[in-house]
Amino acid sequence: MQQFLIITAAHFLALISPGPDFFLVARTSLAAGWRVASGACLGIAVANGAFIVAAFTGVSVLQPGSAPFITLQLVGCLYLLYLGMLFIRHAGSSVLQAPGEAAPASRASWLHAAGMGFLSGILNPKNALFYVSLASMLGAQSSAGWKAFYGVRMFAVVLGWDLLVALAIGNGRLLCNFQRALPLLERLSGLVLIALAVGMLVMLLKG
Repeated sequence: MQQFLIITAAHFLALISPGPDFFLVARTSLAAGWRVASGACLGIAVANGAFIVAAFTGVSVLQPGSAPFITLQLVGCLYLLYLGMLFIRHAGSSVLQAPGEAAPASRASWLHAAGMGFLSGILNPKNALFYVSLASMLGAQSSAGWKAFYGVRMFAVVLGWDLLVALAIGNGRLLCNFQRALPLLERLSGLVLIALAVGMLVMLLKG
């Protein structure tokens, strides 16, 4: 029980701290509604699921300091820079609509959001490092059943949390307040993502 509480608390605290995934879900929900943003949520959850499976099955190619992990960090930096510039470039171009006025989400836009969400999650080396750390806490003696339980639970929590964020931010009652603040929020989000990328690059160069 103590191990369960520690791992659950660590996963939840990491989940609620704003990062690239949060900003992507928030921006997509504000700009296109929670239905389209649900695609980003699923993509992020699938990416997390891939890291969970890799970590819990003992895959060592993503160990910190390995060539694949460093490559992932570099590609992740480039993707964060791309997302940040994308947010800044399109800041203020999104038109939020009240409930009943919004057009239904198209399959293409949902799939695009899902792809963006998957890339955001899979190109974030912090996700790989985090799940490897959690797997090490379980230890090699943990049964396959317990590992499967933790893995499924973490996947469900990631998906559920991101959907909750999308629903809360995409709520029609909040649109009027967000309409004026959206350009500023998008620019700030873009700057944060760029700062994360630059910080990661600096750490790589120092390492």
